[in-house]
Amino acid sequence: MAGHSKWANIQHRKGRQDAARSKLFSKLSKEITVAAKMGDPDPDKNPRLRLAVKEAKSNSVPKDVIDRAIKKSVAGEGDDYEEIRYEGYGPNGVAVIVETMTDNRNRTASTVRSTFSKNGGNLGETGSVGFMFERKGEVVYPATVGDADTVFEAAIEAGAEDVESSEEGHIIWCADTDLNDVSSALEAALGETESTKLVWRPTTTTELGLDDMQKLMKLVDALEDDDDVQRVTTNFEASDEVMAQL
Repeated sequence: MAGHSKWANIQHRKGRQDAARSKLFSKLSKEITVAAKMGDPDPDKNPRLRLAVKEAKSNSVPKDVIDRAIKKSVAGEGDDYEEIRYEGYGPNGVAVIVETMTDNRNRTASTVRSTFSKNGGNLGETGSVGFMFERKGEVVYPATVGDADTVFEAAIEAGAEDVESSEEGHIIWCADTDLNDVSSALEAALGETESTKLVWRPTTTTELGLDDMQKLMKLVDALEDDDDVQRVTTNFEASDEVMAQL
């Protein structure tokens, strides 16, 4: 399975403390405000906002927090955020993409650069690792929604490109521009999704041993700890033995 899917499992195993949860809520709220500002404040008429609200709900963000984030954009409140993507390398040359939303480009660039260097990584130029990933829509369902054949049929019918099924659940992939339509069709067939979002899917991966995996986790944790960072994606691959020791 692709690295970032395993990453979610690592984070789940580590458990999210209250501080991390509150930081996550704040990042999801920021995405909602920005999506609502850029388009219609009605999620039914704004695909990006609809996906942002869906992702917030799947992470148990309370309804009043979601409503407040939308109202903020309607009232013209909140800072004007710029979306900037950084690319770099972690341990053993593993590729790292850092997606940020910032109201201060210089502060964010400086923080991201120093976080890479303090944790054994290197910040590269834009495009230095992006070619190792594809922009894709990712829809996740729990294993309990049905067997692999049922989910595969529903996914192809909905216009998806690929499905990865395992004991942990089903990951459905589609073109980035089709995510809104595919997730809507899947919900009609299979019910509420566990997660629906745009991601960077690795096309090539880098195998990491235990030592490098631990270093990578440290780097990603430090990057995610920055309020300006929305999401971090890597192209690591690790054996089940390594994953079990984390």
